Amino acid sequence: MSAAPAAGARETFPLPNPDAGARTPARPGQQPSATRSTSAGGLCERLRARLRRGGSRTGLFVLNAGTGRVLCRKDSRNRRALASNMKLFTTATALSRFGVDERIATRVFAVGRLDGLGTLHGSLYLKGGGDPALGSPAFYDAFMGGLGTNLFTLTKRIRAAGIRRVEGRLFADDTVFDRLRGVADSGYRTSPYIGPLSGLSFNSGYRDSSARHFATDPGRVAATKLARSLRAHGVAVKTRVALGETPESAALLVAVVRSPRMGRLVNATDVYSNNFFAEMLLKNVGAHFGGGGSTAAGAAEVERFARAHGSAVHAVDGSGLTVTNRASPAEIGRLLQSMREEDVGGDFVRALAVAGREGTVADRMRGSAAQGRCRTKTGTLIGVSNLSGYCFNRSGKVMVFSILMSGVSNLYRAHLQQDRMAALIAGY
Repeated sequence: MSAAPAAGARETFPLPNPDAGARTPARPGQQPSATRSTSAGGLCERLRARLRRGGSRTGLFVLNAGTGRVLCRKDSRNRRALASNMKLFTTATALSRFGVDERIATRVFAVGRLDGLGTLHGSLYLKGGGDPALGSPAFYDAFMGGLGTNLFTLTKRIRAAGIRRVEGRLFADDTVFDRLRGVADSGYRTSPYIGPLSGLSFNSGYRDSSARHFATDPGRVAATKLARSLRAHGVAVKTRVALGETPESAALLVAVVRSPRMGRLVNATDVYSNNFFAEMLLKNVGAHFGGGGSTAAGAAEVERFARAHGSAVHAVDGSGLTVTNRASPAEIGRLLQSMREEDVGGDFVRALAVAGREGTVADRMRGSAAQGRCRTKTGTLIGVSNLSGYCFNRSGKVMVFSILMSGVSNLYRAHLQQDRMAALIAGY
């Protein structure tokens, strides 16, 4: 159910991504060797030896998912910076709360009287639902592997409602979320790694499909694009738009477009470590299940979800960009184990990148026992490198693992140790 480029393809990102360039580089002539079967007695000793080589402050947790037996741990209760391992908590919450088949709606409402000649004596409201994939085909075909919601589908649906002229104007309604554009790491402003976040986003916050410049006000951009499309298709409407909250008591729904399924959005978030998607999903969680469409409300709900599943996390944002997102290897492992028992558990597992084949681990663990057998989530910040997930070994065992490394001075070395540890786990 891969939601972006096919397995084995290099990911394309509209946003710079700390994980995207964080693959283990291959040395000339070097190929990872296949890992021999590892006994239970020697597994933990070998894992701990490699863990020590990855960073100065490290932790490890390995669990046999079938029996619940912990096979290895090292400083597994000490919380460390999560980096993009935070997305495991965010996407687990979103997938469980919304369900796999949920689609986020973007709607157009008419306020006023529509006469027999097709003139709306009033205004249109473009009401965002917080869809992270809303945009133009030119953008999402180029940068998202075709995963997107076509804003311009609304044009033909507005025409199908009989509207040919709008005496008022088109308003952009982004009020499902607050208007903080980033996360704590950037002082809640747009940063090179994310944003601008909006309840009515377009092309992941970029001004156009070239993905060169961020928009100042994504809602206005979306509404302007729709207004121009309407004019190009014979609907007379002002292209100078405004912000405004939909007066729903007097509004008539005239058009709606829905996002890809939640399962596909989560897949794109985890496989390609998409920061923008993660933060938009977090705000959606807050808007629908928490105290409002904010990062803080979404993070609080993620923390509640983790506690209810025998885990815990200190959540500050949804993507892991802020270094104070923290959990222990054991807490990650407990979350991963618990998710296997959820109705959406299979979809959650399949949303993680296959080692050696796709996403942020497309070029890692190739030629080892982990290739094609481990589904993983990477995490990279300055001085931080993490790898967590599931391994499915040849004997039918399912292994849950979390490797958290801080104090990392050499990213290549950290990746090398993580990849060899994953191979040992897969070969157990």
